[in-house]
Amino acid sequence: MLVIVLVTILFVSTALVLFVERAGDDLIVEAREATARRLRLEAYSALDVTLAVLEDFRVVNDGLRSPAEGWGDPLGFAGWTPGEGRVAEVSFEDESGKLSLPQADMATLTRLFESWELSQSDAERLADALMGWMREDHVMASARVIDYENGPLPYVPPHRSLRSYQELAAVEYAREFFYDEQGQPNDWWRRFVGATSLYDFKQTNVNGGRDDVLAAFGVSDPGQIRRVSDYLRGTGDRAYSGPGYFETPDQLAALVGAGALPEGAGTLISALRINVVIREGRSEFRVSTVIAPEGGAKAVGPTKVGGESENEETERSTTARTDRKASEEPATDTGKKLRYPFTLLEIRENAEISAVPPGPTTA
Repeated sequence: MLVIVLVTILFVSTALVLFVERAGDDLIVEAREATARRLRLEAYSALDVTLAVLEDFRVVNDGLRSPAEGWGDPLGFAGWTPGEGRVAEVSFEDESGKLSLPQADMATLTRLFESWELSQSDAERLADALMGWMREDHVMASARVIDYENGPLPYVPPHRSLRSYQELAAVEYAREFFYDEQGQPNDWWRRFVGATSLYDFKQTNVNGGRDDVLAAFGVSDPGQIRRVSDYLRGTGDRAYSGPGYFETPDQLAALVGAGALPEGAGTLISALRINVVIREGRSEFRVSTVIAPEGGAKAVGPTKVGGESENEETERSTTARTDRKASEEPATDTGKKLRYPFTLLEIRENAEISAVPPGPTTA
């Protein structure tokens, strides 16, 4: 009888321990989710404040050019602070300060790779492989024709610009250059990601201050590149005056020489990545979004089928739904419709934000 009682106590104790452990895990998960919900509201509040500040500067300055204009600390400028015990951080990355892959041509990519000290033949071969993947009308070099359809795993090149940098693993020769023996992105891959953008915009903002971009545009003189870098970063001879920015391409031409003015260079931001982080103790919530002003960058759409791309069809049907909905909505007191000042090209939260830059999500 005593043995039965002891065995029963053992089973009950074991069950109780397992129950407490499971309940503890559930409580931790619930607490984390509750914290994430609170921080998420704070993060989007900080994002709204940031967008409001950017819109103020955009209207006053007739466009955004560089954080050196005064909007580098938007929360401080607006006097906004998060709740007690929390810390808010906002950082920016000028996507339009890179080379737009949808707009890049063979010569531009070749100059970019040559600036990395690749030989001319290797630079041309890599640019040729990428252009053959991205452009339907690109004529591959006769000795480098790539037959993807008869490979071990047959597939067809999309003949549109990259929608994700992971696509490089599918491009012949590019995967040998941008990936290591274990199939992981290497330093060349990271350098390519830092110099190019997946978004479609007409002009690259030279205020982004990327040496690779200037070299790709044909500014090959190291002295010219250094002068531009010093001017934008407030270093070297420009240290006394601090960081600057170009308001017009003519100002850049005055610094590097009219003959060296890069074709396709601009001074306005077409796509801006905003990173917001809210921290509370060891917990944090992150939001990363890419915005574009009116007439700015666009995301790369799917390949055209039957003369109309999927994006065009979606845009047409969405516009029709929006017009119909607008006609059904009652008029406001002012009789005006709210117009959001920026287009959201991409928005990601926490786990969706990867160390490996993702492809853009069409908004």
